[in-house]
Amino acid sequence: MSSKNPILGLCQQATFLISAAKVDQCPDDQGLEVAFAGRSNAGKSSALNTLTHANLARTSKTPGRTQLLNFFRLDDERRLVDLPGYGYAKVPIPLKQHWQKHLEAYLGSRESLCGLVLMMDIRHPLTEFDNMMLDWCKASGMPLHILLTKADKLTFGAAKNTLLKVRQEIRKGWGDGVASIQLFSAPKRQGVDEAQLVLAQWLGLIEEEEAQQDA
Repeated sequence: MSSKNPILGLCQQATFLISAAKVDQCPDDQGLEVAFAGRSNAGKSSALNTLTHANLARTSKTPGRTQLLNFFRLDDERRLVDLPGYGYAKVPIPLKQHWQKHLEAYLGSRESLCGLVLMMDIRHPLTEFDNMMLDWCKASGMPLHILLTKADKLTFGAAKNTLLKVRQEIRKGWGDGVASIQLFSAPKRQGVDEAQLVLAQWLGLIEEEEAQQDA
């Protein structure tokens, strides 16, 4: 990546802003924000921490620990949002229903949302939740970038093959251009620069052409 990484400084100074159980508890709907979504235990919090060079999001071996919409401030106009994990979390059904209801309300109403980063465990991609998010992003025209997390759990060849296969399945099921996709490993810091370029573009820090040149 270019040494002129426009988002690096912002990421390094990212700070926790607020947690919201409901949409009406979210910060003012102004500026730009990028949301991070993923099935429970897909490595969402680890990815967020790695991208920001901070320990913003709590990580746990217990799926479903992220139960709120957690907002992190980059500057006065830009935020990152850690969305509730979805899937086989060991929580009561009513709480799962609460998450789903308010996650849908957030996605459907948030004017400042400018892009969605979707985490998929490379060993279990395209789950039912992942497909739902792809459906929603295609229908709404929301920019979507997919991180195939835990890429270090596979050999390099196997990881690249999975990347190609998932890319083909997305193209077949949702068409060209609905999502960009990459390999990512938080422990190995694999794919960090590539993902940060996407964030920088969405948050208005660089132009698309610049991002393509630096990738």
